Amino acid sequence: MREISLVYLDRSGGLQKFVHDCKKYNDSKQSYAVYRFIISINPSDIAELDATLGNYILHNPIQAAQIFQSVCFIAIKTLSLIEQLQTEAQISILLKPTHLPPLPSYVLSLSAFPFNYTSQRFYISEGIAVAMGTVTKYTQGARFLCTEETCPFSEGRFRYIRVHMPGATESATVRNDFVCSLCSSPLQEDMKFRVLGDKQIVEMIDAKVLNALKGYSSDKSHFRIQTFTLFLR
Repeated sequence: MREISLVYLDRSGGLQKFVHDCKKYNDSKQSYAVYRFIISINPSDIAELDATLGNYILHNPIQAAQIFQSVCFIAIKTLSLIEQLQTEAQISILLKPTHLPPLPSYVLSLSAFPFNYTSQRFYISEGIAVAMGTVTKYTQGARFLCTEETCPFSEGRFRYIRVHMPGATESATVRNDFVCSLCSSPLQEDMKFRVLGDKQIVEMIDAKVLNALKGYSSDKSHFRIQTFTLFLR
C-alpha cells in the first residue's frame, strides 16, 4: 500500500505540494517537534488504483495516515527535504478527502436511531451553526525530555514526541505525568519545540429543526432536537 500511496501522490500532484511544504519548513528558522502536512485525497481515484487502500482510507483513516506518514518520511530522507527532521514520529499527516461516497452509511445523522457511530472513519454531517466560539490555540505537537541528567534521553534526541490525534483531548498531548521508558524518571516538555494550531468550537443542530420552527405537523406524538458540538482544528 505504500507503493500505491506514492504512485497516487505523484499522479495527483500531491507529491509536488508535499515537496513545496517541506521547503517552507526547511527554510524556516523555527525549530519544530512535529511537521504537519495536509494531503488531499480523492477516494474514487485511489480505489481505482487499489481497492484495498481506498477502502482502508475510508474506514480506517487514522491507520491509513500512518502509511502516508511512512512514505513521506522516506521521501524526506531520500531527497533531503528537511535537514532538521530526525524521526518518523515527527511527521503528522492529515488526510483530507475531496468527497465521500454518496451512500447513507457515510452520513452522520444524530436524529437517526440507533446511534451506531463507534468507528473512527469519515462521515458527512450537515446542520445549522447556532453558535461559534472564538478561535483559540491548541497543541498540535510537543517534545519531551527526561529530567534525569545521566539518561541518554535527557537531551538532543526526539525520543518522546506527543502528537494530537483526532478525538483526543488536550491532556492527551501535554501533561506532567509522563515518565521515561528507560529510567522511569519524569518527563519535562521542551517548550521551544511546542507546535500550536488554531481550534474553534461550533454548536450545530440538525437541519430538521427548520420544519419544527415552521410549524409542520409530525406523525410522532413528540420529538426532541438537541445541538451537538464540533471542534474545528
